[in-house]
Amino acid sequence: MAVAYDLEGQKRAYKRWAPYYDRVYHKLLADAHAKTARAAAKAGPDILEIGVGTGLVLPWYPEGTRVIGVDLSFHMLERARDKMLSGAAPQTRLVAAMDACRLGLADESFDAVAVPFVITLVPDPEGALDEAMRVLKPGGAIVISSKLGYDTGAMAKIEEWVAPLMKKVGWSSAFRIERIKAWAEARGDVELTEIAPLFPAGWFKLMRLVKRS
Repeated sequence: MAVAYDLEGQKRAYKRWAPYYDRVYHKLLADAHAKTARAAAKAGPDILEIGVGTGLVLPWYPEGTRVIGVDLSFHMLERARDKMLSGAAPQTRLVAAMDACRLGLADESFDAVAVPFVITLVPDPEGALDEAMRVLKPGGAIVISSKLGYDTGAMAKIEEWVAPLMKKVGWSSAFRIERIKAWAEARGDVELTEIAPLFPAGWFKLMRLVKRS
């Protein structure tokens, strides 16, 4: 089935958000950003970050890593570039404009692919994850952090109860963990190794998927 892309619409939205994004999300997402960077670095030094945005995760990557960040929005990337050039993100080697589903990068180039707070916004999440797998080395890891909902259990009920409030601040429980599990099972060459709660109160999740050697 063909996927309809509104990339220009997304770019316009990101252009509006770019001047305010850091002020809104810097403190709220700091825990998630730090843990995402550390989880990616555990897989090895060469890291691709998809959806780098204004570069809020970039300063968290530990010494010795080599990070390339890509994003759809030039306006977001300008702020990520400023962090790189100012020395605030010393492990960053490059930031560049790319579509997550059409990465202009070589096969098996990275030890880890970090996907912070973007998988629920990509028009074709499975396509983006397929691209992440393409550029990932065997044994490497995809690290996803986002607002990911459960299908069943007590947490699913809590998420359903607070969904109207979360919708007002732009978050949704509509994107389910099971969707990523189904993608991994359908491929067969990637293993889900971790689902961990992130601040605040586990509302955000970190998922780690390892590409089989």
